[in-house]
Amino acid sequence: MQSTDLPLLTSLRSPRVVAARRLARRNQRTKERRFLAEGPQAVREAVAYGQLPGTSEHAVVEIYLTQEAAGRHADIVDAARAEGLPVLTATDEVIAEICDTVTPQGIVALCRFIDTPFEDVLRARPRLVAVLAHVRDPGNAGTVLRTADAAGADAVVLTDASVDLYNPKAVRASVGSLFHLPVAVGVPVEEAVGRLREAGVRVLAADGAGERDLDQELDEGTLGAPGAWVFGNEAWGLPEETRALADEVVRVPIHGHAESLNLATAAAVCLYASARAQRSPGGCRAQG
Repeated sequence: MQSTDLPLLTSLRSPRVVAARRLARRNQRTKERRFLAEGPQAVREAVAYGQLPGTSEHAVVEIYLTQEAAGRHADIVDAARAEGLPVLTATDEVIAEICDTVTPQGIVALCRFIDTPFEDVLRARPRLVAVLAHVRDPGNAGTVLRTADAAGADAVVLTDASVDLYNPKAVRASVGSLFHLPVAVGVPVEEAVGRLREAGVRVLAADGAGERDLDQELDEGTLGAPGAWVFGNEAWGLPEETRALADEVVRVPIHGHAESLNLATAAAVCLYASARAQRSPGGCRAQG
């Protein structure tokens, strides 16, 4: 279908536009269990996600895009219409009103919440998990989620003290990875760590004050077993009570003169170290 054949949103006062804009507030997202995914990659992955598990509802409610974006991303329009999803074109002003970014990319999807119950994460017997404890910056949360996806992690857990998974900046920073792997939200860190350990997952707290370092873990071959990494707050790391829950507290060695690594970089180093070890001979994924 040509972009000119699609319904057109022109009014900033349209009920659709007003309702979408309200989702900038966390309480409204939680109430409606809906969020916005901006940009072509996020929308493409949202459409590909398909139906929510155990329901007949698609993850995407409807898609809004400019006529120019409809022409540029005809593949997304075609895929959405093949799924029977409503696709509406809109003026640049309407898209700017809906989106959180200063310079929108011309396409946004209204989506239903897609987080996974923690019980389902455990039932799947995960071998690599990222646990975000006390992570407050949405950009960092989304970036770690994207990194976990790239490293082949089986799940991500956001504790109840962490940022909202559906914060627009977190969704944007995940660049579509939000739709690729299970993400459990609102889990107390004590429960997350305790239940993972009960499931046979070795839990490592990533902290600059750790007695062991990542090189030791790699040299001793301990990262080849199913493992979960717990990452803390951007400014003050992990509190002592959280470190005490883990099997080991592990630091990333600093071989140069940098004072520390930022959260997203440290997470990438740790997750990829585990991913490689698990795929090496003797690792838990070596035969998978």
